[in-house]
Amino acid sequence: MDQIRGFRFLGQAETCRVLLLMTLVVAFILGLQYFELTPISTGTLGNGTVSGFIESNNITKGDENEMFLAPQEATSEFRPGNSTTEVLKSYEHKFLNNSPKAYGQSSGNESASSHHPLQPKIPHSNKKHERSTKKPPLVVISITQMNQMIVKRHSDPNNSLTPRWESNVDRELKDARNKIKNAALVKKDNTLYAPLYHNLSIFKRSYELMEQTLKVYVYSDGDKPIFHQPEAIMEGVYASEGWFMKLMESSHRFLTKDPTKAHLFYLAFSSRILQQKLYVRDSHSRRNLVKYLRDYIDLIVSRYPFWNRTRGFDHFFTACHDWAPAETRGPYMNCIRSLCNADVGVDFVVGKDVSLPETKISTAQNPNGNIGGNRPSKRTILAFFAGNMHGYVRPILLNHWSSSSEPDMKIFNRINHKSYIRFMKQSRFCVCAKGYEVNSPRVVESVLYGCVPVIISDNFVPPFLEVLDWESFAVFVPEKEIPNLRKILISIPLRRYVEMHKRVLKVQKHFMWHDGEPVRYDMFHMILHSVWYNRVFQTF
Repeated sequence: MDQIRGFRFLGQAETCRVLLLMTLVVAFILGLQYFELTPISTGTLGNGTVSGFIESNNITKGDENEMFLAPQEATSEFRPGNSTTEVLKSYEHKFLNNSPKAYGQSSGNESASSHHPLQPKIPHSNKKHERSTKKPPLVVISITQMNQMIVKRHSDPNNSLTPRWESNVDRELKDARNKIKNAALVKKDNTLYAPLYHNLSIFKRSYELMEQTLKVYVYSDGDKPIFHQPEAIMEGVYASEGWFMKLMESSHRFLTKDPTKAHLFYLAFSSRILQQKLYVRDSHSRRNLVKYLRDYIDLIVSRYPFWNRTRGFDHFFTACHDWAPAETRGPYMNCIRSLCNADVGVDFVVGKDVSLPETKISTAQNPNGNIGGNRPSKRTILAFFAGNMHGYVRPILLNHWSSSSEPDMKIFNRINHKSYIRFMKQSRFCVCAKGYEVNSPRVVESVLYGCVPVIISDNFVPPFLEVLDWESFAVFVPEKEIPNLRKILISIPLRRYVEMHKRVLKVQKHFMWHDGEPVRYDMFHMILHSVWYNRVFQTF
């Protein structure tokens, strides 16, 4: 009897061990599936590839909240239409490559799910909201550091472009670079206000050389409306794409029909129309969008020799949709990418890429709106913000300040447009808090309404940073300092604020669109100048 009981006990123990082993196996498999499918922001970019899956983003600003989870399409190899295989190496972002945290890679003693002290806690059951709310960056790069990165990149021969065969345009660019570096000192200019710029002499000389020298070739390839149809995207928050395309393709000064004389090649597509026309609603995938753009480069490479001469380094495009950075990896990483979503913490390359101003245009007939506002003595509101609760920063802002007892802090959820403009014109400081991504049209709106921008968006590269000294007319508040926002703003002396307000008015000319013929130093010319400037300084 005791022997029978012993066998029964051994059988039960063996069964338990088998069940335990099966449980561990199932848990291991589920764990692998989880870590393979969980979206991450980026992978390794130094070698031109991105491993893993892209973090889900919001389709559009506003009330559309569709998300995607698509595999990263970037690759270190690009096979053009001819028989050769081109290995396209992405520019290494040296500052970020020295720190794996900058790409969301946690170190051995850090948990990937660690909770930021200012980040709102998200219920685990709300998976859709969880995917649409990014975590704060692990590494925050200051504006001062960004400026240093530009200087370093533009002075490092290792970042120079070595074309496969020489051309007259290379000699012209080298000559322009030397003239810019040795620009004569400009003590005063009746058009440009010197305190706005890092170096007025260099900017003025570079701009003049752009007007005298620059020639842009626009590929006629590409089907409408995604290509060559700017009128489809002249209004809304992505309108910068349409306005630049329209003015670029109609330019008499800068266009050339002879591609052998071109210093730059423009890829005239709209990332917003691409999303509107090709994204399959509820598919949670943008593979067809990425493939469409990749096929276009295949076409360009098979028809023309110009991409292969520089591997695309002298090509550029403008793209304002949030998805554009992820959709234009792979071979497009070699291009000068002019992006509204200019996030130096992901893969925006400061000194090569260009921050495209995001402009919210209500009507194409009046792209700049009713600009202007109260003079400083009549701006009775200290700080103002209103907007939808996109991302993780804005809820933090509202939690701290919407119910504040301080009457000079006007922090709201969404309000009507008329009230929005009125508050901007009456406020000293306008808070430009990031939404799902780092960019916001509030930056340009603040400037046009004479309100000093307060940018709360870690790692956002402001437009025209190559030449503009943003810290002279804007305030940058780290996301973690939101609880101290009022203290930071009231610590700015009145005399300093008045000077910043003056500089905001002086810089307005750089953030205005002009229908018909563009005006010197306006938005179109400044975007083109940033592209030109970065192109010149990658030529040694």
